[in-house]
Amino acid sequence: MKARVKWIENKTFLGESNSGHAVLMSASTAPGGATIAPSPMEYLLLGTGGCTSVDVMMILQKGRQDVRGCECLLEAERAATDPKIFTKINMHFVVTGKDLKPDTVQRAIDLSAEKYCSASIMLGKTAEITHSFEIVAAA
Repeated sequence: MKARVKWIENKTFLGESNSGHAVLMSASTAPGGATIAPSPMEYLLLGTGGCTSVDVMMILQKGRQDVRGCECLLEAERAATDPKIFTKINMHFVVTGKDLKPDTVQRAIDLSAEKYCSASIMLGKTAEITHSFEIVAAA
């Protein structure tokens, strides 16, 4: 895997992946400072949520579950001093479908967390990661 990050101006950078996609990143050194794009740490959190969501959906679909939607709501805390690593992350899944069983959803989340999600397993080396979920019945 290769990537390139190029400075645009001020605290704004363009990230380009080897698959041909680009994302804008921005940073502010002041708390609550204005930015024009997500920060690199926000992308790290988003990428982790995306990685685990892909796993959960694939596992549920392979298990022939009637899944209609999946959201991963993330909340994270960072260290107060540099390096301001993530110290706590909660991933709350809202899974929508028909006749979904809590044990099946929990198993999919556990498999992602313990075996498949490279991003969350890597971040779990420095952050306490917790998971929760709710099931919403599809109409």
